[in-house]
Amino acid sequence: MKGKKVENNSKHTLLENRRFVIYGAVIVVVLIFLIRLFFLQIVNSNYKAWADSNAFLKKTLYPARGVIYDRTGKLLVYNQPAYDIMLIMHEVQPFDTLDFCNILGITREQFVKRIEDIKNRRLNPGYSAYVPQLFMNHLSIREYGILQEKMYKFSGFYIQSRTIREYSFPNAAHLLGNVGEVNRGDIEKDNYYVQGDYSGRSGVESSYEKELRGSKGVEILLRDAHGRIKGHYDDGKHDVAPVSGKNLKLSINIDLQSFGEKLMRNKRGSIVMIEPETGEVLCMVSSPTYDPSLLVGRQRGKNHRELERNPDKPLLNRAIMGYYPPGSTFKPTQALTFLQEGVITRETLYTCNHGYPFRGGKPACHAHASPLNVIYALTTSCNSFFCWGLHYMLDVRSRFPSVQVAFEKWKNYLVSMGYGYKLGIDLPGEKRGFIPNSKYYDKYYRGRWNSSTVISVAIGQGEILATPLQICNLAATIANRGYFITPHVVTEIQNMPLDTLYTNKHYTMVRRSEYEIVAEGMRHAVLGGTCREAAMPDIEVCGKTGTAENSHGKDHSAFIGFAPYNNPKVAICVYVENGGFGAKFGVPIGKLMMEKYLKGEIPESDKYLEEEMSNAVVSPNVLSLPERRSDDDI
Repeated sequence: MKGKKVENNSKHTLLENRRFVIYGAVIVVVLIFLIRLFFLQIVNSNYKAWADSNAFLKKTLYPARGVIYDRTGKLLVYNQPAYDIMLIMHEVQPFDTLDFCNILGITREQFVKRIEDIKNRRLNPGYSAYVPQLFMNHLSIREYGILQEKMYKFSGFYIQSRTIREYSFPNAAHLLGNVGEVNRGDIEKDNYYVQGDYSGRSGVESSYEKELRGSKGVEILLRDAHGRIKGHYDDGKHDVAPVSGKNLKLSINIDLQSFGEKLMRNKRGSIVMIEPETGEVLCMVSSPTYDPSLLVGRQRGKNHRELERNPDKPLLNRAIMGYYPPGSTFKPTQALTFLQEGVITRETLYTCNHGYPFRGGKPACHAHASPLNVIYALTTSCNSFFCWGLHYMLDVRSRFPSVQVAFEKWKNYLVSMGYGYKLGIDLPGEKRGFIPNSKYYDKYYRGRWNSSTVISVAIGQGEILATPLQICNLAATIANRGYFITPHVVTEIQNMPLDTLYTNKHYTMVRRSEYEIVAEGMRHAVLGGTCREAAMPDIEVCGKTGTAENSHGKDHSAFIGFAPYNNPKVAICVYVENGGFGAKFGVPIGKLMMEKYLKGEIPESDKYLEEEMSNAVVSPNVLSLPERRSDDDI
């Protein structure tokens, strides 16, 4: 009996073990199916894409990009219809590739290379054979027409409609910017984009990309069992219409911009003009420039490479990216600083004697009366006066306990005037320039330095670097007698408020009364000083020349100014690389630009000047214009 009982227990245990094994096997199989389903439907989108593509074709509807106007309402940038060839690799059937290539004007080798690139997940992240891919963009109207008639021969291919940028004027390329195909980084940063999409790559097109681009729509088409389109799914109830981008109104005057580019032909440099009261940029010329239409269409890549290789760097926006010594256009900042600090007053006299003596030499100065006060120093652009001012600010210990403390105070004044840091213009790529601090000199001179060591900064040389935008902003600040509004190029965004950054006033550390003295000095510079050629009989112009020393070639010609003297309407900076004295190019170009804006046309008496400036050729080794005068600052 006991033996049978043991035998029965063994059989029961065996059956129990088998049951657990079966249960376990069932559970494992179920888990495998669940994991596989999770992988197919959640992790790997290809299965879902395949399933969807069998029943639906989802076509992206691209919105019209916002158009751009100038301050007078002239249309600058608009849209034209464009067509892209898309393909769904899974649906491609054997077809006559030679006929296809002939229609598009490409070789079979180019066709094969494009297919390989589409399938390359390194070049095309997120590739799926069941999702539409861009094969070729920007078909011409002729190519579109021929291909449309034969589309039935090329299964898997279809035409996607979108828009392409068109330009009304061949001007303002740096400011307007351009639109190009997105890269991998763009797609990773913003899930709005997929491979083959376009976005703003520079200028306003880039900085206002989200406002300009709008929102995509989608059209869901139903397929039959053979993949043929049968119409809209559910009568189009699930389609989403695209939303067009917002239109922009810019602060620039395109006629003024065009005129400035004409005057800067065959020269390198920049013109920036600002409306002081609002901070609106009236024109922003960077020379050399290029026609913005070059960077549109299928030739965009080729043209961009050629512009990149050009040694004159036409893609560089010198107005906000160029680093230049401001030269004597910097002297008004020194006058303001010394007046505010009590280093000088309106009546303070310093001697010149053709230069300021210091340990390392003697910064030269041209002939004028001596001693002289601050107004006459600005009138004649006297180097010595401002060198003496820096000496008494940095080296007199009754003012500051050390040269380091004094220099930091000096720098703070300049920062408050818009130097040393980005101003914050609504364009990408702005540079900050350079204003050294005391630590910079402590490191270089091991803590043993004084005003004589750094004396060149008093006249805008040495380590001082600024962009033409910053230099023009100084002129606008003086015009406003002590404040500026952050320069900006967009004044209206359709149905949106403008950022308060571009409406708030930024006051400097200097009193209005000191600005009145400097403005008076700049007025005298036009009446009888180094800016005499900027004078107009019916408009009170204020100005300051600059001749910036250049260790790599001929000196740079610079000019800042504003007009009228009371209630100014315009501030300007002209900077011509290797142009020589400020009065040679800076002053006449500045005068012509102000005349064009304030009067609407150039008077007959200055037509010769317009022709002379337009035809002059300036390069590091060539200066076609004869010497105009030699009484400018050196």
